[in-house]
Amino acid sequence: MFNTLIIGAGAAGLSCALVLGSAKNKPFAENKHIGIVTHQKTSHLQNALFNNVLGLQPGTLGADILDSGITQLKDLYPHVSQIENEKVTAIEKTGDSFIVTTNKENYHSKIVVVTVGYTNLMTITGLESYIEPHPRAAIEKDRIWLKNTDHLIEKNLYVAGTLAGWRSQFAMACGSGAHVATDILTLWNDGKQTKVHDKL
Repeated sequence: MFNTLIIGAGAAGLSCALVLGSAKNKPFAENKHIGIVTHQKTSHLQNALFNNVLGLQPGTLGADILDSGITQLKDLYPHVSQIENEKVTAIEKTGDSFIVTTNKENYHSKIVVVTVGYTNLMTITGLESYIEPHPRAAIEKDRIWLKNTDHLIEKNLYVAGTLAGWRSQFAMACGSGAHVATDILTLWNDGKQTKVHDKL
């Protein structure tokens, strides 16, 4: 049983995993089982080039960020389980948790964060009733979002990144994933507003 399972390892998913992973020494998070399904094939970072992102060297390639993000998560927070070479096909609510089905396995998680891309090719069974036209994308692009309030679709089911309704900007997707992570940390910390900072 995962405490939180993140679906997708693009900008939003990796940001969410990094923030959750960084809380490992906090008493409310030290025994939490966190996982991420590291499917990246549909990430728009695959063909992105960055010149306008604070903190990134101009000319940085999105494909390189995908690779380095996986390595960063593995090196800094190895307790976050990375589920490789699997694609999520269904999410089903069962009692107070969810069954997440991939093309290979079934996983159980108390909280699920969906961070896959916002194209209309998104085909995860169980999410159909939440799909609507994307509110911040050109109509002709036929983008979708999962209807949510402040990233929350329903209790313990979150969405982050472009699929949450945000525009396709790297910094926004990263911030969305971090936002969801701090909401989950706040939930684990009995509702006390929580964030994680590294300091010198």
